[in-house]
Amino acid sequence: MNANNRGNLIRLIAEENGFSFSSCSPLSGGDINEVYLLNTGNDKFVIKLNQASRFPGMFEAEEFGLNKLAAPGIIDIPKPIKTGRINSMAYLLLEHKEEAAKSSDFWEVFGSQLAELHRNSAGYFGLERDNYIGSLPQYNQKKETASDFYISQRLQPQIEMAEEKGFDLRVSDRFYNNCESLIPDEASALIHGDLWNGNYLVNSEGKPCLIDPAVAFAPREMDLGMMKLFGGFSQKLFEVYEEHFPLEAGWRGRIPLWQLYYLLVHLNIFGAGYRSQVTSIIRQFS
Repeated sequence: MNANNRGNLIRLIAEENGFSFSSCSPLSGGDINEVYLLNTGNDKFVIKLNQASRFPGMFEAEEFGLNKLAAPGIIDIPKPIKTGRINSMAYLLLEHKEEAAKSSDFWEVFGSQLAELHRNSAGYFGLERDNYIGSLPQYNQKKETASDFYISQRLQPQIEMAEEKGFDLRVSDRFYNNCESLIPDEASALIHGDLWNGNYLVNSEGKPCLIDPAVAFAPREMDLGMMKLFGGFSQKLFEVYEEHFPLEAGWRGRIPLWQLYYLLVHLNIFGAGYRSQVTSIIRQFS
């Protein structure tokens, strides 16, 4: 989108929401969305834009997820203000979070808050609606067990997509049987769902703030698996997490199993560079 069209669109969105803006500047938003910081003179907002036809319901799902994470009042979450559509473009208007340096106890606070967030459970695994993981659909049909949910709603859709793209992953029934036996029979947890190091901010108080969720009531070890996949989190966080909400025995050995889902997503979005990691984990658990 060129600058003139962007400015006109943002002006229309501002008018629709009852304010005018004095300036806007681009923020990093990945390959899916255009993201801008809006300055009205009195307030600041973040606005995310994308082609509505490419990602139907994406921003409504993000709004739902942010509200779900904010509801327990445990960890800072930017408030979604409005979703809408103007012409072919969908938008999400968000509260802007001023950022600062980490407080001295940042990682301890993060660990304890994440543990308390994960204590929020439901009588099922899944969610009231499907959402997205990156640019891909993420399915949240309700299931009774952690293993059924993880296999049917996380692994199998991504494996099928990868095979349709021509990746022969050679996934056996033995692999799925092993997954079923290894996944602990814990209650579901409210998880962020895509908790890599680019999906948290340090707010104005020096505390963690979560953004860009892929929420579900799911196995809580999924968040830990994603956090350990690309790094960027202090070991102190994990130690404090365990103090507040001890993990089931053998959790470290299961980390690659949870990472498999996120690596499959990367395989399906970015291509063959992730194939060797995917096939290695499948072999490991087959």
